[in-house]
Amino acid sequence: MAKNYYEILGVPKTASQDDIKKAYRKLVKDYHPDLHPNDPACAAKFKEINEANEVLSDEKKRKQYDFELEHPNAGGFGGFSGFGGGGASGGFGGFEDIFGDIFSSFTGGGRSASASSKTRGQDITLELKLSFLDAAKGAKREITYSRNAPCQTCKGTGAKGGTAYKTCQKCGGSGQVQYVNNNGIFRSVNVRQCDECGGTGKKILEQCPDCKGKGFVRSTTKITIDIPAGADNGSYMKKRGFGEASRNEPGMNGGESGDLIIVFSVEPSKIFRRKGFDLYVDVPISYKTAVLGGKVEIPTIDDTFSYSIPEGTQSGKIFCIRGKGIRTSRGTGDLYLNVNVEVPTKLSRDQKNTLNALDDSLDIKQYAAMRQFKDNIETFYGKNPYEKK
Repeated sequence: MAKNYYEILGVPKTASQDDIKKAYRKLVKDYHPDLHPNDPACAAKFKEINEANEVLSDEKKRKQYDFELEHPNAGGFGGFSGFGGGGASGGFGGFEDIFGDIFSSFTGGGRSASASSKTRGQDITLELKLSFLDAAKGAKREITYSRNAPCQTCKGTGAKGGTAYKTCQKCGGSGQVQYVNNNGIFRSVNVRQCDECGGTGKKILEQCPDCKGKGFVRSTTKITIDIPAGADNGSYMKKRGFGEASRNEPGMNGGESGDLIIVFSVEPSKIFRRKGFDLYVDVPISYKTAVLGGKVEIPTIDDTFSYSIPEGTQSGKIFCIRGKGIRTSRGTGDLYLNVNVEVPTKLSRDQKNTLNALDDSLDIKQYAAMRQFKDNIETFYGKNPYEKK
């Protein structure tokens, strides 16, 4: 379950950056360790406050955090580990539908290890392009990629039969060897990685014929993922254990495989703009519809619906249609219509005459904004900006 950083800072989810900054500064003063030197509870609270501020004060991190709050159980697995203190666990092959910004490099392996430690395999990061609608509505995708997969013959041990090991005689299974330097005056002891077993504490009696003792083989992996509704640019899914297999080589001491991290790249829409789970649509209407009102077909992510534009609608007017945005497991966003009155061009002489006749028949009192503008100009300059000359 994700920590609620808004509750930690005592601010609503709609809080501005200024609100977050003020709340953070106040809490820091109240819980600073210098004021409570022997209070571990205050120290823990102070750490939690800093963790919350680190995420919520960064617009990009906050956006992804809000997404994860909206999808605590996306795909049936859930767990929040995209930010500090998360650390959701999962078995080999289990999905974590974790969406968030990729704040740190996805790396693993490559370090020497003692016999008691395991070196994790490297993560694999893939980019998956999604259409705007697939990201908004959710979709299934099949992914094929190459990786170093655990050898099925030896179960990743590198040994023939999976059990053909013996304890390293040089280090006694510890993976480390002590080297004593005694020059008669000073005596020093250095601990180094065992060069016989590479720090693993064990030696393979007979190598696996398929992986040659490495514990992995190069193979092509095919998986199918369920992308929950609401995926956005930079959000990602993580599939535990489907990254590179850990190397069972000297100095590596093979551990669990890394993860597969699938980062989404969402194509822009020609119709919609998006802000969170809300959708925005620019709706051009005719002069007649703006004046007299009328019905217009409005798009949604599923279909279109008929919407009545009221008479006297001005250009730039925004209408909010509740519940017509992106649907998620925690609710649905709204659809905002930004109305633009389009002025006709290339009018014929008869059309211009008709329009002039209409304009002559109208009174300035029928134009609210023009009337206000006229009054202001007359007050300051003593002139009527619409006076016909």
